[in-house]
Amino acid sequence: AIGERYDGYIGVAAPVSAAVRSQVATINIHRRSLYSNLAARKGASPQDVGITAGCELLSRVAVGEIYLLSDGVWRRRAPGQGAPIPDYCR
Repeated sequence: AIGERYDGYIGVAAPVSAAVRSQVATINIHRRSLYSNLAARKGASPQDVGITAGCELLSRVAVGEIYLLSDGVWRRRAPGQGAPIPDYCR
């Protein structure tokens, strides 16, 4: 029900408990802080840092895990399918 998103955050793709939603929010708050700090050091926007992180995180999606690309469609990585790396990540 939880998967990596193209923008470097995790998302909820199916109904989950309030506790799980809270954990997702906490993780995303930590990621946002990391992206903001790195962006300040690199002279980039936090959004650009998140997208770059998203490229790396999507490359680690395992078979059976879900992920979200920029088209807004949640997908599940199938056996034999390559890592879901968008063209802009290459």
